[in-house]
Amino acid sequence: MGTKRLVAALMTTLLAGCAPAGAAAPGTPPPARPAPVAAYAVGVRTFTVDPTSARPLPVTVWYPAEGDAVAAGRFPVVVYSHGLHSLPELHAGLTARWAAAGFVVAAPAYPHTRRGAARFSRADVRHQPADGWRLIRHLTRLDARAGDPLAGHLDVTRVAAAGHSAGGFTTAGMFTSGRSGRLRAGIVIAGGGTAGSFAGLAAPLLFVHGTADKIVPATVGRAAYQRTTGPTAFLSLLGQGHGEYLNPGRPGFDQVLATTTDFLRWTLYGDPAAGRRLPGDARRPGVTLYETRPAR
Repeated sequence: MGTKRLVAALMTTLLAGCAPAGAAAPGTPPPARPAPVAAYAVGVRTFTVDPTSARPLPVTVWYPAEGDAVAAGRFPVVVYSHGLHSLPELHAGLTARWAAAGFVVAAPAYPHTRRGAARFSRADVRHQPADGWRLIRHLTRLDARAGDPLAGHLDVTRVAAAGHSAGGFTTAGMFTSGRSGRLRAGIVIAGGGTAGSFAGLAAPLLFVHGTADKIVPATVGRAAYQRTTGPTAFLSLLGQGHGEYLNPGRPGFDQVLATTTDFLRWTLYGDPAAGRRLPGDARRPGVTLYETRPAR
């Protein structure tokens, strides 16, 4: 199947899932608001989920702002997961730009894989998908909490998960059988699949990977890409390693930013124009390669 036909099939599958029904059933999320046409200022706040528990979860949130307040309206949510020995703020070059585009981005600092963890454990990654869901439940409560600055601004019916490296595996691990339909899309950056991932409800996924990644080889990402059942795309950063393309000013960053932002606009706002832009966003000869695969 040619690229244009693949993109058309991908868009048809996704937009069918995003289109509002003529007569919504009880509990059906309301239609998505139109995607923003101008960039927002960005605000930042931090809080800790379950601070007295065995797994306290510090969270950094970037949000669309107007002056000193959260911008008017409800915004889709992106849960962003960092890699080993990393922190949410080290990914602000990407996450703050997503917030400027009209998303609330919530990034947990995982208890045993973040930089400076008292008891670092690579094996703890397997527990992080549950932490991601714990954060989504917390944001749902926060949206209804009178007096909280974010109350009434979180569209928790339209959530995406994204992450880099171990955070990419964490993201994949959130797409399991029996999950809530509020998790609508995922972005796996320099990561791969986990046991039980990509099961249950099919969801659109975007993979981003450097072809010369020596930490998580591109073959790992490709194997996960082939396992997915929903409409899926793969953005290759030619000759690049484990994530230098996530830094503003580095080769490939502009393509990664444009592709991920339009992917989020398409999947969470139901913006068909963003879907049509994806192939053009992603392609730069000698720097990137973009492929798509329809749902199956």
